[in-house]
Amino acid sequence: MAQGGETSARAGAGASATRAFVAFGANAPRAGRSPEETLRQALEDVAAEGASVAAVSRFYRTPAFPPGAGPDFVNAAAALDWSGSAGALLSLLHRIEARFGRDRAERWAPRTLDLDLIAAGDAVHPDRATFEAWARLAPERQRREAPDRMILPHPRMHERAFVLIPLADVAPDWRHPVLGRSVAQMVADLPAGARAEVVAL
Repeated sequence: MAQGGETSARAGAGASATRAFVAFGANAPRAGRSPEETLRQALEDVAAEGASVAAVSRFYRTPAFPPGAGPDFVNAAAALDWSGSAGALLSLLHRIEARFGRDRAERWAPRTLDLDLIAAGDAVHPDRATFEAWARLAPERQRREAPDRMILPHPRMHERAFVLIPLADVAPDWRHPVLGRSVAQMVADLPAGARAEVVAL
């Protein structure tokens, strides 16, 4: 599958499709596959499961998050056209993660595959108050707590260079429905050191 631009249409797109954004990452080998190979296969699996892959970013090497949590990651982002609910898309992503041996026993451990639903159109789910509560969560609580429900947009996306820089390849003009900032603006808001850590492969 081509990187850094539009791809051919796949099943799942239609007049009522929502443009969704997914962050892909891996920093542990799986069944002899490198993280880069894992991401390419996961993208193919997402398309095979019924999502239309509209665009894929370049692949990037980024430090593990939080610092010291493991080997460097390979990260990417994809723009998908999806005709179902956001919850159904999240379930699809979790099925693919499981297929690649994703273990959720330890938060921020090395991962064979990490698929995060970053946004689905301009949806704010379940509501603005819940989003804002998780977006403001103190750093020490972020290490211990994870939402027990889907929250969209991802409440930490605006802080994470490894999400925003790949996303800028495929959706620089998408505007955060709560913060009112475009992806390009959110990238510019990041500290220069954070941006420099995300290196295109």
